[in-house]
Amino acid sequence: IGEGSLPLALEEPTWRTEIPGLAHSSPIVLGGRVFVTTAIPAGLEPSLKVGLYGAGDSAEDLVETEFRVIAMDAAKGEVLWDVLAVKAVPPFGRHTKATQVNSTPAASGDAVVAQFGSQGLFCFDAATGKQRWVFDQGPLDCGPWNSTELQWGFASSPIIAEGKVIVQLDVKQEPRLVALDLASGKVLWTTERDDVNGWSTPTVAALPDGKFHVLVNGCKHMGAYDLDTGAEVWRMAGGGGIPVPTPVVSDGLVYLTSNHRPLVSAHPQKPVFAVRLGAMGDLGVPEAGLAVPLDAGDAGEVDPYAVPIPDPEGGAAKHLAWMVERRGNYMQTPLAYRGLLWLCYDSGVLTCLDGATGDELYRERLEEGGGGYTASPVAGDGKIYLVNEQGDVVVIAAEREFRVLGRSSLGEICMATPAISGDGLLFRLRHSVARYQ
Repeated sequence: IGEGSLPLALEEPTWRTEIPGLAHSSPIVLGGRVFVTTAIPAGLEPSLKVGLYGAGDSAEDLVETEFRVIAMDAAKGEVLWDVLAVKAVPPFGRHTKATQVNSTPAASGDAVVAQFGSQGLFCFDAATGKQRWVFDQGPLDCGPWNSTELQWGFASSPIIAEGKVIVQLDVKQEPRLVALDLASGKVLWTTERDDVNGWSTPTVAALPDGKFHVLVNGCKHMGAYDLDTGAEVWRMAGGGGIPVPTPVVSDGLVYLTSNHRPLVSAHPQKPVFAVRLGAMGDLGVPEAGLAVPLDAGDAGEVDPYAVPIPDPEGGAAKHLAWMVERRGNYMQTPLAYRGLLWLCYDSGVLTCLDGATGDELYRERLEEGGGGYTASPVAGDGKIYLVNEQGDVVVIAAEREFRVLGRSSLGEICMATPAISGDGLLFRLRHSVARYQ
């Protein structure tokens, strides 16, 4: 979210820089530099199948690949440095719509952290590109919960908070949350997670008492952990079987959503949850339409997720502010902005909810034909930017009523969430990064 003056029409870019290889990682900005990551397979042009389709096949491109980090001047787009992190044959395949580098890098101070999955987590000097440390995460195989054979690729991005790097590794073997020291790469704590495969990136939220919580999405285990120790603070089950969106924090609420069918039929369908920041204990599985835990016995099914956690507040129901069904996102992270919550479905159907109550304000289609939407929306200057997979951008007003302000075409496939930098927007496209202002 940005608050500077942002363009309405995206006509000609201020600059466009070609980027080799294939990656869906978003650009990030630190100290006048733009950082992107990419994967360059040897001897072939990597394939990419976009659009709305249900096949879960893996791409056939497991060849020696260069995993690189590139720094560019934010004002001119000139490449400042281009560093090879590692050259390796990826041990696992990717979805035909994904890449071998789906994770967005993170940066803080003078450090840039790049997530290359099974190839490792790397930290570089932001000014020079010199490698500082690498963390071997082991094999990170990620695919749908109900298939041991399909390989879709890792996608959770690292985040940095209070001098710590947090990575959520919800993979087939040993799912866990890990905190490392940003300066040294030393592991500070590891917390095991009992959950299915997921692609969500965690969020860190500051509480009024000065503590920090690591917020995570999941299927069996949405919740929060103490940033300093990794101790679990609260949990809730009932998410979809393929959790992707990142938790969003705004106005004292944590918004969590998922879209894929739940593992247990009695659980909410395509839910959107609003949990009060600072929740504690086991919130159970919220019952549809009510801010209370679901008694799994009443539903006629045994809840396999129940792991009781003492609730010192006495009554976890009060921690759930509201929930709605059948409005949850699959791929995109929701946008909380100016007291409202926007959720864009893959087909381009946009829902706007009142952030405090969950009341639906509108539900509109962004375009005729329903082109695929994967990138998450961004906002600033009272405008919301939504880009589809073909690179068509719709700009709407950040208001309680649906109003289109403008439409533009970037001319390239766009799967990555754009970044706002000052008075401009950065788009990671199929073959390039471009700035518009």
